[in-house]
Amino acid sequence: MDITLDKKSSTEAVIKVKLNETDYQPSVEEKVKDYAKKANIKGFRQGKVPAGLIKKMYGKSIVVEEVNNVLSKSIGEYVKENNIQLIGEPLPDETKTKAIDWDNQKDFEFDYEVGMVNSFDYDISAKTKVKSYKIELDKKGLNETLDNIKKQFGSVSNPDVSVEGDDFFGTFSENDGDLTNETLLKWDSLDKKQHKNFKGLKPGDSLEIDIQKLVSDNHDLMSLLEIGHDKAHDLKGKFTFTVKNINRTEPAELNQELFDKVFGKDSIKSEDEFIERVTKTVEDNYSRETDLLLNRDIRDALISKTKIEIPENFLKKWLLVSNEGKVTEEDIEKEFDEYVRSLKWDLLRNKISNDNEVKVENEEVKDRAKLMILSQLGGPGAADQLKDHMDSFADNYLQAENGQNYMKVYNELREDKILELIKSKITLNEKKIGLDEFKKVASN
Repeated sequence: MDITLDKKSSTEAVIKVKLNETDYQPSVEEKVKDYAKKANIKGFRQGKVPAGLIKKMYGKSIVVEEVNNVLSKSIGEYVKENNIQLIGEPLPDETKTKAIDWDNQKDFEFDYEVGMVNSFDYDISAKTKVKSYKIELDKKGLNETLDNIKKQFGSVSNPDVSVEGDDFFGTFSENDGDLTNETLLKWDSLDKKQHKNFKGLKPGDSLEIDIQKLVSDNHDLMSLLEIGHDKAHDLKGKFTFTVKNINRTEPAELNQELFDKVFGKDSIKSEDEFIERVTKTVEDNYSRETDLLLNRDIRDALISKTKIEIPENFLKKWLLVSNEGKVTEEDIEKEFDEYVRSLKWDLLRNKISNDNEVKVENEEVKDRAKLMILSQLGGPGAADQLKDHMDSFADNYLQAENGQNYMKVYNELREDKILELIKSKITLNEKKIGLDEFKKVASN
């Protein structure tokens, strides 16, 4: 056997493999013997079928199978021994493959196109600077929050005709696409220019909307349509919103009854205490939002600062071949930049993880699963009641979906650890910011 790497560029090459009969024939003979033992052919006792008959009946398919097995194993070993970092999978030269005479040929030559990533360096020292944000609830934000709480705990009715301030339960449908979602559209999330369009609506009415002009914050599109950040940012076109119900809320009074409903009976004794607790709760909640933004900005900063050469031509071809019938060249071109960005981050975090020996232990995965389950079953308050069952709950969850749940939690933990490692090494410049300003920053 002879394997060589014919480089076409720094990131694209052809792996050439020459196989002689001696490379695969021993495996073929073993497989023929195995077939002969198991074959059930009329006129012969099981295990007594002549090898010659097996070769006549199955010889060609056995040769094809064993040649492919030898190829797969040999290429894998060659890539590992030569420390070649592949992108995607090797693509066989179909012209050469189709020209093979499996009935008569003894020696074979195969060519495989491959995409590679060369070694690269990254910087997670103090020289890498990323801005982080801390939200402080200003007077305007506090008043909006208090209004929302009063609405949340107010009394709700379903009028026949909408007026200013009403919310709408209904369905979004993309006019020239397949995206649909049933959701609650809140008046406060609407762009002010849309207010006139949502007055006087009745259940059953439909309204055609330019989706980018519907709300003032693209983050609202993420929840309204249940889509990701980047898709919400890039989404364009007309949607139809069909009203199912109109929801009108009479705000609750700011009194002891409301304090008890929000924070528990007699936990809060005065309006000042209530406002102080609300302020802290909101700032703590938004710390999760600032963490998400910081993680995004760290990824973007490292991707832009790190030079990673990507085999773009090979990658586009591999995506088309590996998703045959599912995507078109136009689809790939449209999504390619985002795919490359995701690929670069994957390469970066793997290298950072390996270089810094980031590890996730099984017990950590189990603990994270328990926290997830508790949050769904009532939070920390339910911990004492469920403590004897949490291990079995976690095990059942992690084993479900053929282990996919385990890998999901594992990967989330690993990502968290990698990002925390990066944060401990780079420079984070904290900026205090109001809620409205933060929303503008986060939507970019």
